[in-house]
Amino acid sequence: MTFDEIMKRLEELATESTKKTLMRHGAKEPLFGVKVGDMKKLVKYVKKDQDLALALYDSGNYDAMYLAGLSVNPKLMTKETLQEWAKKASWYGPAEYTVAGVAAESDYALELAREWIKSDNEMIAVCGWNTYSNFLSITPDENIDLNEISNLLNQVETTIHEERNRVRYVMNGFVISVGTYVQALSKAAKKVAAHIGKVHVDVGNTACKVPLATEYIKKIEDKDRVGMKRKTCIC
Repeated sequence: MTFDEIMKRLEELATESTKKTLMRHGAKEPLFGVKVGDMKKLVKYVKKDQDLALALYDSGNYDAMYLAGLSVNPKLMTKETLQEWAKKASWYGPAEYTVAGVAAESDYALELAREWIKSDNEMIAVCGWNTYSNFLSITPDENIDLNEISNLLNQVETTIHEERNRVRYVMNGFVISVGTYVQALSKAAKKVAAHIGKVHVDVGNTACKVPLATEYIKKIEDKDRVGMKRKTCIC
């Protein structure tokens, strides 16, 4: 399928209710309003064409950007393209999910996570924290830097409540990711989770809630799944 054909199909799959829901969460025009389940029907047409996936993201249409993230080959992504993707993430949807997921599976995961976490731009910082969280979920513990992660946990513990709104959300998620995916640091993550307690994030006119890190990690412990990695963080 061509770019125009994919865009036409996305428009046909859209519903007004989905569009309204996305906009309540912060999505900005242009977008059609396509449910992720319906969008996944198009992945097979885009996945074999990296240039098409890149063109979809560059369109600026949120649905097309999301589809691009589901379809692109992370290992073919350049650092420069990922940086451009991060800059174009105008709200937390593409920042936390599309960009962070693709970056985490790229060859530049840690390099970009470290760079983005320090950004003054809220959404780029969001990309950074979630890229690192996603990286931990798919990477064997022997290939991660435990000292660096410990330092980031300390940063979360001392700064989270003064951070920018959505950065607080992903910092909390980082603690959860360490606690659930990094067995050697699970105990340290639980201590940080207990110290930071409830994290307040303005989620707008939505039913979303910020997970309590202590409770989330405990549920994973109860299922005896601490340290179990995912095959992919792109969804």
